[in-house]
Amino acid sequence: MRRSARAVRGLLLAAALCGCRHAPPQRADEVAQLTLGTAIGEVDSTSAVFWGRCNHPATLRVQVDGEDRPRAVEVTAATGSTGKIVLAPLKPATPYVYRAWCDDGTGYAVTGSFRTAPPPDAPAAVRFAWSGDLGGQNVCRDRERDYPIFPVLTARPLDFFIGLGDMIYADDPCLPRGRYGNDQLQGPRSAVDLAGFRAHWRYNWSEPGFQQLRRATPYYAVWDDHEIRDDSGPHDDDTPLAPGVHLMPYALQAFLEFQPLVPPAAEPTRLYRHVRWGRHIDLFFLDTRQYRDALAAPDRADHPKTMLGAAQLAWFEQALADSDATWKVIVASVPLSIPTGRVARDGFADGGTGQGYEREAVHLFETLRAHGVRNSVWITTDVHFATGFVYRPFDDDPSWTAYEFTSGPLSAGVFPRADLDPTFHPERLFTYGPPSADAIASFDEAIGWFNFGEIAVDAGGALTVSIVNGRGETVFHTALPAPTRP
Repeated sequence: MRRSARAVRGLLLAAALCGCRHAPPQRADEVAQLTLGTAIGEVDSTSAVFWGRCNHPATLRVQVDGEDRPRAVEVTAATGSTGKIVLAPLKPATPYVYRAWCDDGTGYAVTGSFRTAPPPDAPAAVRFAWSGDLGGQNVCRDRERDYPIFPVLTARPLDFFIGLGDMIYADDPCLPRGRYGNDQLQGPRSAVDLAGFRAHWRYNWSEPGFQQLRRATPYYAVWDDHEIRDDSGPHDDDTPLAPGVHLMPYALQAFLEFQPLVPPAAEPTRLYRHVRWGRHIDLFFLDTRQYRDALAAPDRADHPKTMLGAAQLAWFEQALADSDATWKVIVASVPLSIPTGRVARDGFADGGTGQGYEREAVHLFETLRAHGVRNSVWITTDVHFATGFVYRPFDDDPSWTAYEFTSGPLSAGVFPRADLDPTFHPERLFTYGPPSADAIASFDEAIGWFNFGEIAVDAGGALTVSIVNGRGETVFHTALPAPTRP
């Protein structure tokens, strides 16, 4: 008898709490076994990517329920003992259970579950969440409660979760006493080499609540600046801690090692991609770090700055032209209208400085309109409070709109701000954050300001957006009007 997705999810959550087939032996360091849990990513209608890490070089194995034999990959010190296995072919809109272990399984096996996406023509309901900013500004793993927001996320009936950047703070250590006065699990110091970046990923991925979420919910990975260092790009990736050392190659290798993500063989560092979830949702994942011009460069009319780079921009334009989904969801780690950056502008908006990436954002809006896209929803993070906007950037077409919703942090400093760049004619829909960054007196109080965003689309294509805080309370909810044709 076929079990429902909810029944499978319930069984797997119970199994995840145990997470084992055998108790680990006394000499666990000598027996190959999984550490840091597992993850399933890049789920589409016919495939997925399994991720795992053994405690030392070994054979990593995973067996999907119903298959005769496990799939396997050798993990070595060259990849930090991490490994990825593509699961294909799979059936659309189907719940799967898997079991994973290292070597012969004498250590222990981890059980997890996921559900594949519906086929592109299926008018299926979809629900997913996104957020970012994990462990920054010394708001790290609480000694008693760890990251409290992950059990809240795991309890939601999600099809997938998007970790939308700053999922580590490689440039920001976690100290025994936290920003809000609580006792914390100490983390590694700021990363200046590959070992350092790997250590930051192990710190966050070993958190039990995050492991449980990844065992029960497919995960899509995006990076932002703190996976490298603050406000970083290929021309801005050095650090005073290691003069003359470029951090991006180390950061990118570690990022790819620890994500359930397999780039194309011809482009082994490519992070931008497109995923379809049924008739109603197309997701366009942008890489806002790897190809950008230098922060200090001017954004001139005769030489507009680029954040995406020529190849990614061309891909994005073509992918938009090819999409017939009801809603286009654009996944970008940096916001459109909130000026960010310590020295120069790090996001699209320049705040009047002339150093942002505004001209490229204008081009993106023009591209959307040129392809008749009047149903785009941008989801972003980075600014450490939740907010949302509707845009009407074209004076000659006031009915044309786009939306942006920003969530976060998952667990980091909370920094509300009111300044807003007017270039794209934003109309603010809401703000969720404390009166000021200094208004939070304790970690308990901060939990109420931690948050994630959630999008739900029903079988008819109606879309709603919610912001849920670290206590599980819905603090904002809205329904977007149905898309219209020009």
